[in-house]
Amino acid sequence: MATIGFTLTFWAWNLISPLGGAFKDRLDLSSFQQSLLVAVPVLVGSLGRIPAGALTDKYGAKLMFPLVSALTIVPVLLLIPAKNSYAAMLAVGFLLGLGGTTFAIGIPLVNSWFPPSDRGLALGIFGMGMGGVALSGYFTPRIADHGVNLPFVVVAVALAVYAALAALLITDHPDRKVPTTTLGQRLGQAGRLRVTWELSALYAIGFGGIVAFGVYLPTYLKTWYELSPTDAGTKAAGFALVTVVFRPFGGWLSDRVHPAVVTAGALGFVALLAIVQAFDPELDPVGTIALLCMAAGLGTASGSVFALVSQVTPQPQVGSVTGIVGAMGGLGGFVPPLVMGAIYSSQGSYSIGFMLLSDLALAGCVYAYGRMRTLRPSA
Repeated sequence: MATIGFTLTFWAWNLISPLGGAFKDRLDLSSFQQSLLVAVPVLVGSLGRIPAGALTDKYGAKLMFPLVSALTIVPVLLLIPAKNSYAAMLAVGFLLGLGGTTFAIGIPLVNSWFPPSDRGLALGIFGMGMGGVALSGYFTPRIADHGVNLPFVVVAVALAVYAALAALLITDHPDRKVPTTTLGQRLGQAGRLRVTWELSALYAIGFGGIVAFGVYLPTYLKTWYELSPTDAGTKAAGFALVTVVFRPFGGWLSDRVHPAVVTAGALGFVALLAIVQAFDPELDPVGTIALLCMAAGLGTASGSVFALVSQVTPQPQVGSVTGIVGAMGGLGGFVPPLVMGAIYSSQGSYSIGFMLLSDLALAGCVYAYGRMRTLRPSA
């Protein structure tokens, strides 16, 4: 149920991106304006994970999951009247960020039901819910071909059905420890843990890369390789699908090898492939192979980082730490689309952006292997 909810709310969170080209044409937007439009939900959804995780520690996922899923219906339906105004779309995009907060609800729920030896795989399977980005990339433009408002109606109905089922079927662990401190105190405690920010940095590279590609890859493929919006959306969905498949692989591997080693290897792989893509290879086959291999590396790293979270974070603080780490991961996906749009507008090339990704991934690789391997499970 957590994975299904994560999938649907992520689809809602990513509704604007696959239609970005259509909005650009309809509203006569610049590359930067289009990038801002698709990035706003990412920013809000990322920051919203901080209170969402802390509130889940307090009230449990049984309340939070159906509540947030139901509230996400509102901005999804508001996209219908807002679609002809850039200012209105930005405002609704702000509200749509609510759909991106469910990650911080599901992690403590799943974490509480599994022993430490199995948490990597379990959290990786939950993380497959980010496949909502792939579903959105593939289905949203195709549904829109049958009616410009139809994708929003379909997603709203799906969220309503899920919210009702979640209220009936999701159960918090009976031994769940309910914190007695205030929201601010819990976030303060999580924020004072050094490992919170170390994990945040690594997740900002791994998951942030996934989010950035999820929201900007259709634009990149359409602009640089001159693909149609449907073809670009299909290929972007393929990229997202690979990240989904490799996330539980990263978690599974982390149950057997130290997750810091898995993270280092995955990020080193991403760094290498980003350099290849920076040289603007032909899409078929080199560019496609490079992008799909980057997807595999980013998916693996995302799974391994949260396997590390489950190892080194005290159980009552998992939600709060998850909120902060998840927020930083999402923020890692907010900046690159803006940077890529700005670089292309000024330079007419995306190469600098891919080299920056390579530098960040290499730095994460070195830090994960050099420092994070020394961490031991907390009490």
